[in-house]
Amino acid sequence: MSFDPRLVDLVMRLRSRGISDANTLRAVEQVPRKAFIAPDLFEQAYADIALPIACGQQVSAPMTTALMMQVLAVTDQSKVLEIGSGSGWMSGMLSRICRRVYAVERYVSLVGEAEATLLAMGLRNVEIRHGDGRYGWPGQAPFDRIVLGCAVRAVPDKVMDQLAPNGRLVAVVDGVLTLHEKARKHVTETEIMPLSLTMIEAGKSKTL
Repeated sequence: MSFDPRLVDLVMRLRSRGISDANTLRAVEQVPRKAFIAPDLFEQAYADIALPIACGQQVSAPMTTALMMQVLAVTDQSKVLEIGSGSGWMSGMLSRICRRVYAVERYVSLVGEAEATLLAMGLRNVEIRHGDGRYGWPGQAPFDRIVLGCAVRAVPDKVMDQLAPNGRLVAVVDGVLTLHEKARKHVTETEIMPLSLTMIEAGKSKTL
């Protein structure tokens, strides 16, 4: 991977704004956001803004993604479920830290594009499924970590049920970044900070 001073600058900016988790910072550096956006947006690849991708969707701002990953606290033994993989950027970063990533994306064309990008980068421990993220991925449950890449009014019960004991789920719930921790069957919720994400969409696309 060629040296990109703008990527290095992004990592330094994230660190200065409170991203202290070494795994998250390393993942940002090793899985460049530039690879997951259109060429005409390359100049904005490392700006801290959301950027448009296909199907009217967005790849979240770097600070938003890094903050969610830091709160998720993934380990090298974690089995992770991601709801809403989009272009695959967070999927790729998670794959550099954890054992395996299972992602659900409602737009079939995004699934194909993300898979191709991840394979081209040699990231082979990610599996992306075309489906409705509100139902998670029952056939692969339980998961040690679950992250929702889209905002919700409340975490869907079917997704919460797929969280393993001692697991962590991170989601933007009603405009607030929230950590859910599961001890046996009891789940505690901790509000972290206000955060904005695109709201989850029901169903799965059959045309895009």
